Amino acid sequence: MDQSENKPANPRPAQGVQTIGDIIEARLSRRGFLGGMAATSGLLAAGCVTTQTPGIAQTSADQTFSFEEITRGLDETHHVPAGYQTDLVIRWGDPLFDDSPAFDPDNQSEAAQLKQFGYNNDYLGFVPLPEDADGKPRGLLCANHEYVSSLLMQPGVANGYPATMTREKCLIEMAAHGGSVVEIKLTESGWQPVTGSPFNRRITAHDTPMEVTGPAAGSPRLQTTEDPTGRKVAGTMNNCAGGITPWGTWLMAEENFNGNFLGELPEGHPEAENHARYGVPSGWYQWGRHFDRYNVSKEPHEPNRFGWVVEVDPMDPNSTPKKRTALGRFKHEGAESVVAPSGQVVLYMGDDQRFDYVYKFVTAGRYDPDNADANRDLLDEGTLYVARFDEDGVVEWMPLTFGEGLLNPEHGFASQADVLIETRRAADLLGATPMDRPEDVEPDARTGKVWVMLTNNNRRTEDEIDAANPRANNEHGHIIEITEPNGDFTATQSRWDILVRCGDPKVAEIGATWNPLTSDQGWYGSPDNCALDPSGRLWVATDGNDDTGAADGVWAMETTGERRGTSKAFFRAPIGAEVCGPRFTEDGRTLFVAVQHPGDGDGATFESPTTRWPDFKDGVPPRPSVLAIRKADGGPVGA
Repeated sequence: MDQSENKPANPRPAQGVQTIGDIIEARLSRRGFLGGMAATSGLLAAGCVTTQTPGIAQTSADQTFSFEEITRGLDETHHVPAGYQTDLVIRWGDPLFDDSPAFDPDNQSEAAQLKQFGYNNDYLGFVPLPEDADGKPRGLLCANHEYVSSLLMQPGVANGYPATMTREKCLIEMAAHGGSVVEIKLTESGWQPVTGSPFNRRITAHDTPMEVTGPAAGSPRLQTTEDPTGRKVAGTMNNCAGGITPWGTWLMAEENFNGNFLGELPEGHPEAENHARYGVPSGWYQWGRHFDRYNVSKEPHEPNRFGWVVEVDPMDPNSTPKKRTALGRFKHEGAESVVAPSGQVVLYMGDDQRFDYVYKFVTAGRYDPDNADANRDLLDEGTLYVARFDEDGVVEWMPLTFGEGLLNPEHGFASQADVLIETRRAADLLGATPMDRPEDVEPDARTGKVWVMLTNNNRRTEDEIDAANPRANNEHGHIIEITEPNGDFTATQSRWDILVRCGDPKVAEIGATWNPLTSDQGWYGSPDNCALDPSGRLWVATDGNDDTGAADGVWAMETTGERRGTSKAFFRAPIGAEVCGPRFTEDGRTLFVAVQHPGDGDGATFESPTTRWPDFKDGVPPRPSVLAIRKADGGPVGA
């Protein structure tokens, strides 16, 4: 998710710290582009495009994606290839419990929203359950509700915003944040929610007690009037991408928490520099007008209680979610995990802001598949690393450990808690490589590869990088491939390369690089979320492709062999929407996607959206929803 107009510019990289553009420039100018693209077989030439008929992918013997590619476009509804169907699984406002009220957009309330599916579904996790009595697949859908579109969600907000955001309207927004766990099953009419399932649960920004664990728990910098212990937090918010752990828990990654705060710190306050590094306060929401905890002048430590990864047990709706501080505090985009050969668990994370960093966390303990209790608190102890991408193709993973290097009292860190509360500043001091909005980071246990989605960065200037690199004014982003040595995800040195530079390959000044087998429909901009299907193939969802004149969607991405760097359009969202959380079932026969903020756009309001998807009824606003995409013949998606 990106609210670019509201995000403060990050501090520029420190003098002497190389940007990713600097590094790519050095590598490619030395080796040439083709030499820098391992396993490309000479097909990925800068700016090359295929001369095939638009919309029809060129075939070859080793083609791995066999669907008929959809066309680029922008309209009121969604699109899938011929031979595929979509199930509307669940929408904002749909009931979760037996006593949930029906969705009534003109008469919303906090009480109703607490019992309904939340707004702007982002990350999707799927935890399989045993088949039902009829042998039908079922499972738990775990959905993050990242943020709310205030003007689009509630009636009467457009005129006089933010003054029209009453206390009740703010409570509705808080209740729509967080996440939902809902049991779903495959019926004759498709995937459907099981209303009233004992597993169903709402997690919100203000109504769900949470425990703070790990090195920062109890820190004075987490203590507030409501929680003098620094160990209990009410709620989670701005949960973007996430992950499902090997032991079946759900990781909710808190991202743009800065937008939830108003107020001003007193001059010289000890948290002033820390808050500025995270853009606090940004005031996208008006909660601080009615609730002291969201006003930094009254509760200066409250922002330090957000920006963490939250672990939830979806199998136990009465369990207390835990904010795992060992994983660091920043604008988390995702927390995807993999079990290393040593048995240690490694989580990869991006900090979704221009000029910020890529991280991984390595647990101290080892995963035990036969002992659930042994895995319960694995994420409380381990080492957090930040990445430096060197021009010789090496990634140096640098530990963010108190007492090592510059992370000491002389530089303002009194403990590991301070290092984690100010993860960004600690990474600055270590000389990590500032990236072009790192979002989803996806490891593949089978190959030792890790895919990094770099969405865009239109704040890079020409004097920061060479025009031949990705890129000054990088509006379209790129994808980096990391290779962990011998599949050892705990390694502190890895290799890196570029898969593609996104954007229109026909426009030379953009500098896009796709395999020439990519059709006019297959290229895209702003890669955001990604997923691997059961065959290990990469699928990419976008946030910002509308800047290219076409809707956001999902693309199938070749990563090996002669078709490496070839992309193929698979799903297209309705106007105003981004696509989030692609997630496959274990058999590969269903792809779940989250369609977020449909109908948004300049001037769009509750009364006048750009589409009324998916209901298409007068007076009914557009509703963020989860879709299930299946092949009509029941076969694996994309095969």
